[in-house]
Amino acid sequence: MGQSLQGKVAFITGGARGIGRATAIALAKEGVHVGLLARTESALKEVTEEIEALGMKASYAVADVASQEQAEKAVAALTESLGTADILINNAGIASFGTVLEMEPAEWKRILDVNVMGTYHVTRAVLPQLIDKNRGDIVTIASTSGLNGAATSSAYSASKFAVIGFTESLAQEVRRNNIRVSALAPSTVATDLAFDLDLIKENDESKTIQPEDIADVVISQLKLHPRIYTKSTTLIATNPF
Repeated sequence: MGQSLQGKVAFITGGARGIGRATAIALAKEGVHVGLLARTESALKEVTEEIEALGMKASYAVADVASQEQAEKAVAALTESLGTADILINNAGIASFGTVLEMEPAEWKRILDVNVMGTYHVTRAVLPQLIDKNRGDIVTIASTSGLNGAATSSAYSASKFAVIGFTESLAQEVRRNNIRVSALAPSTVATDLAFDLDLIKENDESKTIQPEDIADVVISQLKLHPRIYTKSTTLIATNPF
């Protein structure tokens, strides 16, 4: 049997758009109170209002998760507003493409700072709350790029390989605390980022994963009975064509 999510508190990074927004709305529909972290306040306000319209409590904090100080302050602010977290969704991420020689070191580092260090900073800030409760879920949005490298994606692939390795290590560390740690590795999803990078030409819902599809997978994972742990911490979602 699955478990109810009613009344739980979830913190979501990158919660203003795309997968983060879709997951926030899906969680609210399951009766979850939602705290959002992202860099764009106007978009955060819109999602917060959508969640409140569904009858759930919502709060947001503007932060660049690449900054340890900003990440910790954001988590503290959300905790003060909503209470301690039961669920953490690490979704914040950026991408750009270029060969190793074409991409400037600063750009390469920025991708690692947001995707890897951002995941680490927020997880480290939230983890004591879950340990104190002796339960919880951490779900990180990775990518199939974290399973197979490709030309021109060295920075992005390296970041997602790191995120998956981090997930697998953390899962072993906190399993004794009844904390389930998972990474979801989708292929291309129809988000603003994918369109900006020209990865998708048109949003054909029959051929392209939608943010709401990923949200559905996240909800399914969270609803698993807490005593059920997947053999692998990495869940893979791929486009049908």
